[in-house]
Amino acid sequence: MNKTLALSLAAALLSLSAAAAADEPASAPRATGVESSITFPNDTTIKTWRADNEDGIWVQDRKGDWYYGKFAIRCRNVDFAQAIGIDNRGGSTLDRYATILAGRERCPLISFVSSAPPPSKAELKAAREAEKAAREAADAN
Repeated sequence: MNKTLALSLAAALLSLSAAAAADEPASAPRATGVESSITFPNDTTIKTWRADNEDGIWVQDRKGDWYYGKFAIRCRNVDFAQAIGIDNRGGSTLDRYATILAGRERCPLISFVSSAPPPSKAELKAAREAEKAAREAADAN
């Protein structure tokens, strides 16, 4: 008797929790372009990074969220660096006040915002070709 009661109670609770989960709205997409930070930046909180030529850097945290840091000056070594360092002046966050170390070069950030993933190689190639076609069309006029 107790076993039957327990099973029917469990089934009722399971159906209620499934109905409640179906009623919850999907989580809102993460806003991009918002000033952000990564707490305790190190090799366990930063999954990967990718240079944006000499202008900035994309950083992915361990949760899979992407961020974009814009450099205050051109950072010539970051595009060729195999590893980067982070100087956050004793703080515990990677944010717009941090400096990226690429080789012997110090590259201070002026912004660090939430971002979409960096463009793929195919997307970069298509953008370069579109820019080239636009210049040629402007020169023809």
